[in-house]
Amino acid sequence: MRPVRGDGPGAGHRESAPGATQGWTPREPGGPGGGNGSGGSGGDGTDGTPAAAPDPKGKKGKKGKRPKRTGWRRLIPTWRMVLGSFILLVLLVVGAFMTGYFLVEIPPANKMATRQSNVYTYADGTVLARDGEVNRESVPLSKVPKRVQHAVLAAEDRDFYSESAVDPKAMIRAAWNTLTGKGKQSGSTITQQYVKNYYLDQDQTVTRKAKEFFIAIKLDREVSKDDILQGYLNTSYFGRSAYGVQAAAQAYYGKNVDDLTTGQGAYLATLVNSPNAYDVATHPENKSRALARWNYVLDGMVKEGWLDKAEREKIKFPMPKQATGAPSLSGQRGYVVKAIENYLFEHKIVDEDTFSKGGYRITTTLQKPKQDAFVKAVEEQVMSKVDKKARKVDRNLRVGGASVDPATGEVVAMYGGIDYTKQFMNNATRRDYQVGSTFKPFVFTSAVENGSTTQDGRPITPNTVYDGDNRRPVQGWAGGSYAPANEDDANYGDISVREATDKSVNSVYAQMAVDVGSDKVKETAVALGVPEKTPDLTASPSIALGPSTASVLDMTEAYATLANHGKHGTYTLVEKITKDGQDIALPERRTSSAVSREAADTTTSILQSVVRSGTGREALAAGRPAAGKTGTAENDKAAWFAGYTPDLATVVAIMGADPETAAQTPLYGALGETRINGGGYPAKVWAQFTRDALEGKPVKEFDLELEPGSQEPVAPDPSQSAEEPEEGDGSDGSGEPSDGPTGDDGDATDGGATDGGQTGGQDDDGGRSQGQGQGPGGGGQDDGGRSQGQTQGPTGGGDQDDGATDGSTGDGGASEGGGDTAGDGGAQGGQTAGAGALGGLTTGAGGRARGD
Repeated sequence: MRPVRGDGPGAGHRESAPGATQGWTPREPGGPGGGNGSGGSGGDGTDGTPAAAPDPKGKKGKKGKRPKRTGWRRLIPTWRMVLGSFILLVLLVVGAFMTGYFLVEIPPANKMATRQSNVYTYADGTVLARDGEVNRESVPLSKVPKRVQHAVLAAEDRDFYSESAVDPKAMIRAAWNTLTGKGKQSGSTITQQYVKNYYLDQDQTVTRKAKEFFIAIKLDREVSKDDILQGYLNTSYFGRSAYGVQAAAQAYYGKNVDDLTTGQGAYLATLVNSPNAYDVATHPENKSRALARWNYVLDGMVKEGWLDKAEREKIKFPMPKQATGAPSLSGQRGYVVKAIENYLFEHKIVDEDTFSKGGYRITTTLQKPKQDAFVKAVEEQVMSKVDKKARKVDRNLRVGGASVDPATGEVVAMYGGIDYTKQFMNNATRRDYQVGSTFKPFVFTSAVENGSTTQDGRPITPNTVYDGDNRRPVQGWAGGSYAPANEDDANYGDISVREATDKSVNSVYAQMAVDVGSDKVKETAVALGVPEKTPDLTASPSIALGPSTASVLDMTEAYATLANHGKHGTYTLVEKITKDGQDIALPERRTSSAVSREAADTTTSILQSVVRSGTGREALAAGRPAAGKTGTAENDKAAWFAGYTPDLATVVAIMGADPETAAQTPLYGALGETRINGGGYPAKVWAQFTRDALEGKPVKEFDLELEPGSQEPVAPDPSQSAEEPEEGDGSDGSGEPSDGPTGDDGDATDGGATDGGQTGGQDDDGGRSQGQGQGPGGGGQDDGGRSQGQTQGPTGGGDQDDGATDGSTGDGGASEGGGDTAGDGGAQGGQTAGAGALGGLTTGAGGRARGD
């Protein structure tokens, strides 16, 4: 038979079956007579011809190839690829683990017992302090009560006895939380922490973590859990230079570890997490955080069945004793060292555990001559007058101070207390005393910065008049009734902002806080340098009175921003830090515009008035142009003076604290004074320090750019006076005739109304006078028609020149001469009836107000 070649797919060379018709045409596979059908030719049909597998190329007897994947399907790995990759990964992990396990040996203990000192120097390189002493005393686990052991386990690793040496899940969780911004977490078990403390260093490197991982696994196989816990308790750092639980028991409670109560053990367990953050004696502002952590520990003990719930309810927080510094840190050295440590830790320059190993050299920004000047000023102005035998309250006296260069933000001097070994708390950095009226300038700064107006739409300037009566309810506040008292319950009536600042009138500034918006006031204070998380920094009208508890150093930073025309350079205590000759990176020094120059400078202008003729007159002894503000905490528990020259911003505070309990106490009767206020001893210390610190430096005047409408009213020109003065109404407020025809300035060089002489509040050319004459001459109207003066005498006033008189008024009036008449508007023995600064709207009440 002759072979026939088919044309379709599946056709091949074969002989025709009997009866086949010449010209047979093959069918498609699977169709009738083709493929594997039961009838027709080909396939595996009934004619018995062997079947040929369908093949697109027509090749007989071979299976077809898998179609190639196209498009997006090519991106999906096959199951063979997935399985192969997984097996390879497992082999690599197992191989790496076995390699690490066999290569990493358990090393000898680290050199912690002979750690290096950290060295601190002044800016000029002179050594300031060393902190090389280590307090450690190891004890066997049998000496540590179960209640203390369980407290530590509840705080750090509750599954210690049942878990493996490492917890991969915890490590992954900690890494994730750190990466997602939920806070830095270690994820380490107690075994891993012990390995880090005893065998390794504190470097945060992948290599160290890998070694820690393998050593922990080996150690867990070679020693008991009790041995690991004992080592952990004896090597952990608890703060106050105390390493180990026995040293910590002595440092915080003055007793051996086996005498600790459950509450005390829980507090020590709290400290392991962050000694610097939870030492409530050193940082009382952190007590709420420490208390929360302490409760977490006790609740964990109850949850684990280590403490009866009824017993837990009876436990009260065990306040630790006041710390005592090492002899090598006596005087101011210890305060500086601790302030530096806090700075390094808070700015994450180096962590606490690593720094405790030592070997760092820290160059501070402190300047030795200025530091010595601060100590001398406090000693001569305050401590030399302390008499603990005659006055028990003198035992409670504490002084804190700080000074910052406004141009650089560098802390050039700091006073922490009489001696670090006697008073451990740093009074310059503590955040637990109210700042009082030193906060008021921030309210006014915010008013100018935000272009604020009074309730009736008048722009707020130094010359804006407010109602200064005692307990005047604030208007426009939706949060409820608020009517603050003025100091000594003084009533001032209508009073300008400048004079209200001079006399620190609470009712005026509470209303101003509402006019500005207390939330905006808070924003301005934070921008100037007050920490946002300062306790009691609450957006409400009371914010103006200073219930917040910023530190002396915080307030110095904020006032330095005002001195620097509104530019805020974050303060720094560290100029340079090195270890083994290598520089450690410091935060970038940045200067930003906190508020406009106009807002800062206008605030400076009214603070100059406070020094010239307000509550801060003692600061004049510095012999420099100065601006400042006094302040007093509630119940006179602290007195402040915050001020600055163009070159230096300094804050001084005197505080009352019980030496045994550390409880805040009033200062009534201290130093033989009925009351201690900011315009007294704090201002005296400020003046002496500023004078000595700037000795030999050229005197610099303030260069101010003021808010429109902020210029001080000008004193009357005697040549324009219509009548001669009467006897007894002279400008010096003494009751004697003055040399010139006009009355006293009433506010040193501030301008303002007359004090009862012949000429009343005359008009100035700029039209901003708000004076009110109270003698025979009344107040005339200025050229611009904006005068708020009222005529109370029979005759009106004429026009006034821009220039102030240089006859009887002088510069500062009686206030600079130190006489009885302070020139701030107060009545002195009934001799001066006149008005105060900027408007003369009071009639003597200010002389009795302490204004703090």
